[in-house]
Amino acid sequence: MENGEKQITVIDEQGNEILCEVLFTFDSDEFNKSYVLYYPVGADEDEDGEIEIHASSYSPSEDSEDGNLQPIESEEEWDMIEEMLNTFLAEEEDEQ
Repeated sequence: MENGEKQITVIDEQGNEILCEVLFTFDSDEFNKSYVLYYPVGADEDEDGEIEIHASSYSPSEDSEDGNLQPIESEEEWDMIEEMLNTFLAEEEDEQ
C-alpha cells in the first residue's frame, strides 16, 4: 500500500476536470489490478465530519506517470476495497 502527497486529475461524466488528492494506492493479486482511492481537493465534510472517498482501478502508463482509471466492476472488488480502506484508516488512527 502506498500513500503520500499526490494529486490526480479526474474527468467526470460531464467532462469536467476535477483535481483530486490520492489517499492511497494498492495492488490486488486476486483481481490482478491496481487500485487508487482519492477525494476531490477542497471537498467539504458532511455532517458526520467525513469526506466522500472515490475508488477506481487503474492501468499505469509505461511511458509516464499518467494512467487510465476504470470503474470498479464487481461487488467482490468493492468488498476488498472497503476492507483495504478500513485497514488504512485504522493504521492512520493508530499513528495519531
